[in-house]
Amino acid sequence: MRAFFRGPGRRRGRNERAQRGPGNTYRSSSYVPLTPWQVRERRFRPTRLGRRGLDPAEVAQFLDRVADELTAAYRALGDSRQETARIKDALRRWQSEQAQQRVNAGHYR
Repeated sequence: MRAFFRGPGRRRGRNERAQRGPGNTYRSSSYVPLTPWQVRERRFRPTRLGRRGLDPAEVAQFLDRVADELTAAYRALGDSRQETARIKDALRRWQSEQAQQRVNAGHYR
């Protein structure tokens, strides 16, 4: 009940949604999407005491795979956005044509 009495300048609570970010998705204001080049350029500190830890070649191979998959995902996302824009434009044109036909026919309310 206290949430209804808070002023407009209050901070977001733990269970509230984050602000809407670019691309019409809900994200934290500190969120920065990971890019393929960031994955490829990521380096890990060498391990101490000889040959302990992860194999550097395996890590590099995995990072390359992740970067390739991110590249494919971003490409598919871009293609999807272009297709969405094309479909929206076609729908707007069709709606305009339909409205004009109704006006010309005298059936427009």
